[in-house]
Amino acid sequence: MTDATDDPKMHPLLAEPLRRAIGERYLTYALSTIMDRALPDARDGLKPVHRRILYAMRELRLASAGGFRKSAKISGDVMGNYHPHGDAAIYDAMARLAQDFNVRYPLVDGQGNFGNIDGDNPAASRYTEARLTAAAEALMEGLAENAVDFRPNYDGTLEEPVVLPAAFPNLLANGSSGIAVGMATNIPPHNIDELVGACLHLIKTPDARDDTLLNYIPGPDFPTGGVVVEPAENIAQAYRTGRGSLRLRAAWQVEDLGRGQWQIVVTEIPYQVQKSKLIEKIADLIQGKKLPILADVRDESAEDIRLVLEPRSKNVDADVLMNTLFRQSDLEVRFSLNMNVLIDGRTPKVCSLKEVLRAFLDHRRAVLVRRSQHRMAKIDHRLEVLEGLLVAFLNLDRVIDIIRYDDDPKAALMAEDWGKDHVRAASERDYVSPLPASGEGELTDVQAEAILNMRLRSLRRLEEMELSAERDKLMEERATLEDLLENETVQWDRIGDELREVRAKFGKKAPGGARRTRFAEAAEAEEVPLEAMIEREPVTVVCSKMGWVRAMKGHVAPDTALKFKDGDEGRFLIHAETTDKLVLFGANGRFYTLPVAQLPGGRGMGEPVRLMVDLPNDREIVALFIHRPGMRLLLASSAGDGFVVAADEVLAQTRAGKQVLNVKGDVVARVCRPVAGDHVACVGENRKVLVFALEELPEMTRGKGVRLQKYKDGGLSDATTFTLAEGLIWRDPAGRTRTETDLAEWLGKRAGAGRMAPRGFPRDNRFTG
Repeated sequence: MTDATDDPKMHPLLAEPLRRAIGERYLTYALSTIMDRALPDARDGLKPVHRRILYAMRELRLASAGGFRKSAKISGDVMGNYHPHGDAAIYDAMARLAQDFNVRYPLVDGQGNFGNIDGDNPAASRYTEARLTAAAEALMEGLAENAVDFRPNYDGTLEEPVVLPAAFPNLLANGSSGIAVGMATNIPPHNIDELVGACLHLIKTPDARDDTLLNYIPGPDFPTGGVVVEPAENIAQAYRTGRGSLRLRAAWQVEDLGRGQWQIVVTEIPYQVQKSKLIEKIADLIQGKKLPILADVRDESAEDIRLVLEPRSKNVDADVLMNTLFRQSDLEVRFSLNMNVLIDGRTPKVCSLKEVLRAFLDHRRAVLVRRSQHRMAKIDHRLEVLEGLLVAFLNLDRVIDIIRYDDDPKAALMAEDWGKDHVRAASERDYVSPLPASGEGELTDVQAEAILNMRLRSLRRLEEMELSAERDKLMEERATLEDLLENETVQWDRIGDELREVRAKFGKKAPGGARRTRFAEAAEAEEVPLEAMIEREPVTVVCSKMGWVRAMKGHVAPDTALKFKDGDEGRFLIHAETTDKLVLFGANGRFYTLPVAQLPGGRGMGEPVRLMVDLPNDREIVALFIHRPGMRLLLASSAGDGFVVAADEVLAQTRAGKQVLNVKGDVVARVCRPVAGDHVACVGENRKVLVFALEELPEMTRGKGVRLQKYKDGGLSDATTFTLAEGLIWRDPAGRTRTETDLAEWLGKRAGAGRMAPRGFPRDNRFTG
């Protein structure tokens, strides 16, 4: 018998398949993220949180010419009335609307610490105050005139606008960015003056091409300025498709300090780049000696940006220095453009520039029609009242009698026939008798109520004249509105006039309205080699047995006493120049490249070379030398295998090095010597020496190599190259240099076993280096 608890009908919540349950819920979440959080509306350019912040501030009467209110009060009202999310997120969104380095036309006027371009966070909401700006008021102009639809708030107690009327294309003016589920948006800010010009052209020529609109909108206008160096054809393609990217550089200039000295001053940095992190990155480049031609970076900013870049030498080329910084730091960034918006408030779509402007203009037309209809309804209501008041003035005695003696004056007024019998002659009053608003001379409820509410002081002749003049003015306005509602051309003319008013208020002639971002062609300078940027100076590279390396100024004599750490001693001492490249060969068969200019100074003990390259701790340094173009190297392993390689083939581009000599198991790299001569000499751990012609060794770029010498026991101790006619040189145990020219006894073919070393050969089985 089955337990009742196992019946799925007893658990309806568990009857749904998990896949469908998760899929439906995730889809709901995704749609909520796309529509209510991440993507802006193409009509007003706002996300719900921003729209609710502005509307709540309007409800608090925080006009641009009024007083400020605590940000905590504002974020609290937004959270309690319209946006039931965390107050910290609401405050962050509001603070961003007040940051003039993030928003081209700020919508919130902040008082207090609202953050800065260094990346510092705003002060707590209890310490700051805010109010609306004129731009924000322009976005909400018409809310009281039924310009847009309203919807219930989250708990149904209040109403909020679905979209704002938006007097200017805020989506493009201030830009937007957001990441939803499966899609994202990133729209740069633009100049209102240019946007209005494009909109006016689109009104005049509805079928205008995207490329034509670029005559009015050449590109973004970032609040932090900068220089756009993207080719015009790429910008046009991005605006045509709604996707693309733009290269944005810092603005800089050379400042003359006199006596041939100069410095570079950066006055504008790219959009959304934090100044403190930018300086930190440049300082790291200097510290890591990755930019040797730059000596220092200083932040002398006050109200404006002023970053001072000090070159290491007055002979440095400023363009070379800046082009290098553009490649290695955020003085140049790539802004990704992705105009993914809610085109009708519901459907996400990647739009072109024309589609976005078209959506705004269509919205403005809908707003104009609704506002005109609302105004016409108001006029009709007022005209109805005026007609009733004028009837009362023309029949004043009868109205007074009714009010004075009748028990229900309102009903009596409405029941009275205000026809010709009760209207005084027009010649006596100089007025044409008004027609009652309803029936055959009957007053409406609205008219009767207006008459009853009329003050006694309004019974004077002047008031009657004013009412008549007001009626005539309203009738004229009503006729204008009728023409507007019936004629689409008149509507677009009115929208054009409104846009011109916006241009006058926020355009290039207004404070802060001039274009800030400039355009230029990027002079794509060829990448300058590191050594070309370094001032050439003599140095002595010192590397200890334990692998501590340093570069001492000047060429130090080989017998100079040097200090090393306890238990350590010197191993390599190389005379070099700061423009040289140091090549390190490890026992793992890998080559590593170290620019001499990036080596630590010689005042201390230096630094471990293993912190600069990825040489394993259990693999020693086999050779350390200066790279010379055209040089060839003899490589050999402890197993007695080797080959010749060109030095140009061993240069590594990364700290991981470059594998050249392949070794496996217990076999290690043992020899790395420059090739000089026509023969090779090998000596094994068994002290047998073999000499053979160099031409028997192949030249390779990588591999295990070929057998140099054959061993029954042990392996290779050392190998070198020499000129047979000059003889083989080594140092005997007494320290005397010996040259053996008669090598017939040891001369043979490659891979031979060899003969015992001659008398006086070094006990360490090493040839003279």
